[in-house]
Amino acid sequence: MYRDVKILGLIPARGGSKGIKDKNICRICGKPLISYTIEAANTSKYLDDVVVTTNDPKIADTARAYGASVPFMRPEELARDTSLSIEALMHAIHTLHDMGKNFDIVLFLQPTSPLRTSADIDASIEEFFKMGRQSLASVSPVRDHPLLMRTVGADGRLTNMLNQSSTCRRQDMPPYYRVNGAIYIYNVAELSLNTSLNDALVPYIMEKSHAVDIDNLGDICLAEYYLNNTIDTTSL
Repeated sequence: MYRDVKILGLIPARGGSKGIKDKNICRICGKPLISYTIEAANTSKYLDDVVVTTNDPKIADTARAYGASVPFMRPEELARDTSLSIEALMHAIHTLHDMGKNFDIVLFLQPTSPLRTSADIDASIEEFFKMGRQSLASVSPVRDHPLLMRTVGADGRLTNMLNQSSTCRRQDMPPYYRVNGAIYIYNVAELSLNTSLNDALVPYIMEKSHAVDIDNLGDICLAEYYLNNTIDTTSL
C-alpha cells in the first residue's frame, strides 16, 4: 500500500505463444521467464497483491511456485493471438471484484520484461502519485533516432519522419523514447475496454538494459547477458 491506496500488481501470461514455445515459462539463466517479474513484484514495497492472469495450467502452477496468486483462470477467448491486453486486464479486475478483492490502482507487468526491478516498480508508483495519479507507462530511450528515419513514397523518394532538419550532431538531437511494455499504471476507476495502455500520459524512464522485451531467441541471449554480467549501462 502507498498513501493508503490499495495497489494490485497484475501479470498477464497467456499460453500458446507462437514465436517461442511456452515463452512465459521458458528458461532464462535457469529460471522460468515469468519468475523474474513475480519476484520483482513480490519484493516491491507498495504492491498489496500480485496476481497472474493465465489460461494455461502449466503457467499457473509455475506462478504459484514462485509466490504469485492465481485465483482464477482466464477464459480461452481472452487468450488468443488477437486478444487485447486491456481485455485480460478488465476481466481480471471484474473477476477479483466479484471475489471481494478491490483495488484502487493497478500495475500491469508483462512477464516478457524480466530485467525490470522492484526498484523500477516502486519508483514508477512514486512518479505516478507525484504526477497526480495520471496514467503512466514505462519508456526507454530509442536506439535509432527518428530524425534519421525515412519513409519511401510512391514516387520512390525519401520522406523525413519528422518535420525537422537532421543536419545536427547526434548529441544535439532531442531525446525520444519508446513505450517498452514493462510497466503500466492506471487508476482502476478510469479503466474501460476502450483504454489504450500505450497512450498513457506520464513516462517512467527506464534504463535500456532494464527494458529488454523477450520476443525472440536473440532477446533471450541479450537478457541472459545482462543477468550474467554487471556492467555500466548508462552508455547503452
